[in-house]
Order: sequence, then structure tokens, then C-alpha cells
Amino acid sequence: MEIFTKLLNAKPTTTPTNFGQAANLVRNALSPDVSLINPIELAPRAEIEAVQLERLRWSLSHAYNNSAFYKPKFDEAGVHPDDLKSLADLAKFPFTLKSDLRDNYPFGMFALPMEQVARIHASSGTTGKPTVVGYSKKDLDTWAEVVARSMVAAGVRPGDRVHIAYGYGLFTGGLGAHYGAEKLGCTVIPMSGGQTARQVQLIQDFKPRVIMVTPSYMLSIAEEFRRQGIDPRSCSLEIGIFGAEPWTESIRQEIETTFDMHAVDIFGLSEIIGPGVSNECVETKDGLHIWEDHFLPEIINPETGEVLPDGEEGELVFTSLTKEALPIIRYRTRDLTRLLPGTARSMRRMAKITGRSDDMIILRGVNVFPTQIEEQVLKIPALSPHYQLRLYKKGPMDAMEVLVECDPQAQGADDRQRAAAELANNIKTMVGISVSVDVRDPGGVARSEGKAKRVLDER
Repeated sequence: MEIFTKLLNAKPTTTPTNFGQAANLVRNALSPDVSLINPIELAPRAEIEAVQLERLRWSLSHAYNNSAFYKPKFDEAGVHPDDLKSLADLAKFPFTLKSDLRDNYPFGMFALPMEQVARIHASSGTTGKPTVVGYSKKDLDTWAEVVARSMVAAGVRPGDRVHIAYGYGLFTGGLGAHYGAEKLGCTVIPMSGGQTARQVQLIQDFKPRVIMVTPSYMLSIAEEFRRQGIDPRSCSLEIGIFGAEPWTESIRQEIETTFDMHAVDIFGLSEIIGPGVSNECVETKDGLHIWEDHFLPEIINPETGEVLPDGEEGELVFTSLTKEALPIIRYRTRDLTRLLPGTARSMRRMAKITGRSDDMIILRGVNVFPTQIEEQVLKIPALSPHYQLRLYKKGPMDAMEVLVECDPQAQGADDRQRAAAELANNIKTMVGISVSVDVRDPGGVARSEGKAKRVLDER
């Protein structure tokens, strides 16, 4: 089949000077093993859509009959699962928003009794409460399957050593990658994030072929290699699977040139399942193939909610087709992209995310809203509510500085220093990111007429 020919001739889409080692090694490793590719990935579109329709009927019924959230939502919209006669009929059903998960904190959207929920994950929300997601045992198996499928698409094979530098814990990145790698039959090195010098040491000592990490942190690892006097191109890494934050083709080329490796994009979000919703294929690197037998995508006009045809840019919406504990119907991701036909797989691709239809900031893989920072500012009497967030590059990493004014009654140097330290500590504790804080004189933060400009993006 055509895909197997592509696999055997895999080369990086971006071809930096003297790119030899990884191209040859990956080409030799990408054997045309049919057993590693789920037949549905290569099926005709009609077969994929038949599977989607059957599973969508089940998902709508499951949500309606078992979720205290979805039954009244469907009833209010005047729709019933029986109204679905074709995939196009999904447009009749209401959207689900991130605020719905926050409003039903912690378990109000679950569709299984708690004794059948095998695991809970959570991500940050705008009110200090996390967005909670749950998984049944079957959901966890599905999650491991789609991550393993993503890894195969990226060129990973059973027996490969996989260094995981995504954070472990409530964040879905680390454990999602971990169980997917184990499902594929890899040897997992669960390093988690941070301790950059130790990251380099373990890569040198354990010699993994694959790394899974955010692209910005991969550049920090490269800097640590150089600081230790080691050429990153000499290390064992041949494939990097990068996600949890937007990244550009320029970053891909920089990583591939620096490490002489393949850099492949993975996409996911906790509300849908976590990492593994879609992934690039290493032989094409031309967009992320969505695993459409589990996740049904739509693109809508973010202003009107109208469904747009494939090829047009708009907001990405997902409906889960197989999830038990937390079925999600028409979830508005706020990510802006477009749907494209399949290439290396039959399933449709999503283009790289171009931005968001809301004001969420993604900083080093953590979702941050300006209102989260505002909440912490307002807790400190020595600070006024006038603030801005400055996003900039600190080396290869994204960084944030909070520009905030002191209260007119607290202008002493000691007061400012204490307030800055307290704010930085509170943001680290409650939001989960490290920031610098610049406490300015009253009037020192720019004012805007009309809507305040809270974010200064200088990246």
C-alpha cells in the first residue's frame, strides 16, 4: 500500500544541512508492519463515517440517559438522541463549554457512578477550581490505544525506549504518554518535567530513541546539552513527540537541526481525553490526523456557531464517540484551525493551531487566563487592580511578567518587595506557573479606553 512505501522512505519534511543520522535510522526502523496500524486508519471514508454514525448514536444516548447535565440541556434545546439520522444532524445539538465543566465542579457531568470511575484528572480553570475529567477502565484503555496509535504514526516501535518529560499528576500529559508507550510495548523512562541537568544525564545514560515533551522545554534541554559540552546531535534521540503548547515550523526545524531527529506534533486536551486526539505522521508531517473513530471533529464560525465546510478556518469542536465516564458533546475547544483531507491515513487532518477564539494563554503547557492572575492580584491589599501580563521569550522558553501598580498607601520599597514576592508565590501555588512581578507607581500601568488590554504578547 502507498502508506508503507512512504514509511520506508520516511524523511523529515524540513531538511536541515547535513541531516543524515536520523533520516537513515528512522527509515530503517519504520518497517511496514501491518499489525501496528489499526485497519480503520486506512479504511475508506464511507466505512469511517459508518462507524462514526453508529458510535455517535450511542454517545448521544449515553449522555442523555446517564448525565444529569446533558438531559436537561438537550431538552431545553428541543433535541433528542433519536433525532440523529445522519452525521450532519449533530449540528442540531447544543454546544458544551469549558464553563459548563466549571459550573458542574467536581463530578456533575459524569455519566457513570463514582465507583465505576477508575481515574480523575484535572486542569486549571478561571475561578481557581480545576476542570475535572473522569475515566472508566474502558476509557483508560481507549486513551492508551489512541496514544499508542499516535506514537506509531510518529515512527515509534515496540521495544523503543521512551523518555517522558511531560509533567505527571493531575495534568494529563505525563500519564497519558506513559500508558500509551506501555500499550505499544515500549520501555518507559518516566522522568517527568524539570531537573534539566538530570534530563540530559538520563538521556546520555539510558539512551532513549524517543522523547515526549513540550517543544519549548526541548530547546531548554538542548541548551543544557551545550552547557555540559555535549553536542545534542550525538545523543541517541531520533524521534521527538511534542505537544501541550502551540509551536511553529521554525521551532520544528530548529529542533530537528539541533538534535538530528524527527520532530512530530501531537494534540489533545483533557476534556476530550488528553494527549492522543490527533497526531502527525512522520512520513508527511503535513497536519495532525484525527483519530476519527473516537473523536468527531467540526469546524464552526466562532461568532455564529455555524458549521463550516472542510478547508475553512474556524473554531475546533469535538464530540466524543466512545467515552463512558465523561461523554462530551460538541465541546468548543476555542482553538482555531481547519480540517483537511487525509494523506498518510484516511482520517482527516487538522492544521496546526493558529490561535484561540478566547483570551486563554498557554504558557509552557499550562492553560492560564488573565482572570486567574487578576484573582491573585486582588487578594493583596498593597496592590491595585490595574495590571497587565507581558509575555516574552526568555531564551527558548515562554515567560510571563506581571506588571501591576502598588496601592497609593503602600509605596515604600519594602511594601513593594513583599507584595511582589507574595504575588509571585500565590500565582505559582494557585495557577501553577512561575512569573516575575514588576510593582510600579500608581499610574504606571497603561490604561485603555474601552476594553482593557490585559496581555502584551512580545514573543
